[in-house]
Amino acid sequence: MAEQLPITEQENPRTSEIARLPVAEIVRLMNEEDARVAEAVRVVLPAVARAVEGIVARLRGGGRLFYAGTGTSGRLGVLDAAECPPTFGVAPELVQGIIAGGYEALYRATEASEDDADAGARDLNARGATAQDAVVGIAASGRTPYTIGAVAHARALGAFTACVTCAPASPITSAVDVSIAPVVGPEVIAGSTRLKAGTAQKLVLNMLSTATMIRLGYVTGNRMTNLLPRNEKLRARSLRILQAETGLSEPDARAALEAAGGDLRVALVMRKTNCSRAEAEQALQTAGGVVQRAVAALGAR
Repeated sequence: MAEQLPITEQENPRTSEIARLPVAEIVRLMNEEDARVAEAVRVVLPAVARAVEGIVARLRGGGRLFYAGTGTSGRLGVLDAAECPPTFGVAPELVQGIIAGGYEALYRATEASEDDADAGARDLNARGATAQDAVVGIAASGRTPYTIGAVAHARALGAFTACVTCAPASPITSAVDVSIAPVVGPEVIAGSTRLKAGTAQKLVLNMLSTATMIRLGYVTGNRMTNLLPRNEKLRARSLRILQAETGLSEPDARAALEAAGGDLRVALVMRKTNCSRAEAEQALQTAGGVVQRAVAALGAR
């Protein structure tokens, strides 16, 4: 009996004639298939929450979060990791993306690298992964040797492990502590998991990193109070956040940011506690960069 293909490789009967259709029908079919993704993710929200709790526990203990994957899955992990420092003001080392084939694989396909199960462990070791860390393997099919090798090695170290896959009961699901497996069904183009599977993975990764950073205190209300204003757009956003958090007028908020060296976090602590820039910077360092914790430590004056 022939081995049954994983769902991510099966043909989609709803799109079997897509190559014959006019463009308007092609994009309509794609949109209909994409509409199934959010519901598939909703079903696995309890697993997402468990993964967030595991990640938060490791990061609170001084650990880091690693994403490991190949191809589209690996690129999505690198993307999510790269967004954390500017959005939440955390060190680049806190969340790291590891992709088979190295960063060259971000812009050039290196599919053969995904077949090396030992490479995943080697790449984790090169980053100094330990039992303190959390490792999330991202693999649409759940069968990628590189990614399975990475999470299996991490679990053997004692790290917290999770996976994001679109194939339930696939090999990677038994190699981790928490399996997140939204079932999005066959792709519009059979096996092209950059489509629905990639969208589902992106949604889950958004939740993992954002919920983790919220729990760690890097968001106030729904405001990015720890963002790093490194361009004009982010400087304008910092100004708006500072005004909203403190009630300052725009000119006074600009002056407060200037007094804080352009650092929104420092400006918030200075204004909320009436302390000096040096005191605010020291309090933030002690508080791990968390504004609310630094404010609480200094107290209102």
